[in-house]
Amino acid sequence: MLSPTARSVFDWMRLTGGALLVIGALLAHLPPLNDQVWLLSVPLLEAGYWSSVLVPLLCWPVWRDRRLALTGAALGVVGVLLLCIPVVRALAVGRQLSLELETSFASVGGSPSSPSARPAPLVLPDLFVGVESGEVQVREHVFDTVGGVELTLDLYRSVEEHPPLPGVVVIHGGSWQSGSRKEFPALNRYLAARGYVVAAISYRFSPRFLFPAALDDVSAALGYLETHAEQLGLDRDRLALVGRSAGGQLALVAGYRFEHPGVKAVVSFYGPVALRWGFANPAKPSIIDSSGVLEAYLGGPPATHGPQYDAASPLAHVGHRTPPTLLVSGARDELVSPFHAEFLSDRLIRADVPHVVVRLPWGVHGCDFFFRGPCGQLSTFAVERFLAATLGTSS
Repeated sequence: MLSPTARSVFDWMRLTGGALLVIGALLAHLPPLNDQVWLLSVPLLEAGYWSSVLVPLLCWPVWRDRRLALTGAALGVVGVLLLCIPVVRALAVGRQLSLELETSFASVGGSPSSPSARPAPLVLPDLFVGVESGEVQVREHVFDTVGGVELTLDLYRSVEEHPPLPGVVVIHGGSWQSGSRKEFPALNRYLAARGYVVAAISYRFSPRFLFPAALDDVSAALGYLETHAEQLGLDRDRLALVGRSAGGQLALVAGYRFEHPGVKAVVSFYGPVALRWGFANPAKPSIIDSSGVLEAYLGGPPATHGPQYDAASPLAHVGHRTPPTLLVSGARDELVSPFHAEFLSDRLIRADVPHVVVRLPWGVHGCDFFFRGPCGQLSTFAVERFLAATLGTSS
């Protein structure tokens, strides 16, 4: 039995904990005021379900002041329920995702997913125990040197011997000004363990190097992989591009320009596509100066650099030969509006290009950072099945 003093302390701790959970839930679900709140919202939304382990403690029937204890318990339970909303919504999205992927890419004709593929869009136990990847080796390669900048890539592949494997080129984000190929390694390892050669590449940054420098670097990386395909155990005729944010724009344009016929599929995680529209409809300045980012990347505003905006827009390159496309878009993305994915989807529909938009109602920019979280699981499920349909796999 707890002493009266201990009970009082426990009740006050319960009240404080409950209040903190509600505050955290509000920070997660309300529009962020600045970039720090946005960064905080990512773990709150994608890992907030961990708060559910506190429910037994919150409701433990030990109190001295009944009203104090009940208030703390009620606040805590409300906070936990709010933080678990992404999981509930992910289950709803997942119920339609399998059918949508199968229907949209049935005509592509790829092989089915391997036995080690994700069994469902969202596996509840994996939220806590994690997603198994497998043993993978990573080796660094220099694929080009331009303007005094050494461009490298990290090559992920299974430690087991395989025949030539399909390749996945991963392009990081960072507003075309920063970022690293080392970011978001979990998906790279996961795909490599399941029969793909994954190349996470670097590229030159603006404003020192203006468009199309970064795009040329993506092309150089593809050229390197094609030239050294036999040495790397890579099937140069089965390649996919995967990009996040700014990298999504680069992946889409590089894949849509038809300069590398081996590119059979493109994946964009919350990438900007309608660049003129994006300049005219900027993000919240307290989060990111999105118009300034575009000017730094393209050399100026659309009024003086219109051709650069058009050339850098994936919308300008869509045609009947455009490869199948997967778009991951968060409805609550404050950096890259979800309208970008809708603009591209409309253009792909008109060009009769197979594609799927994975719309995440709770999703914010960078939501797949937590690989085991609801966004991470759903996007991995979609990417894995999309690649199996478009590239196949030998695993």
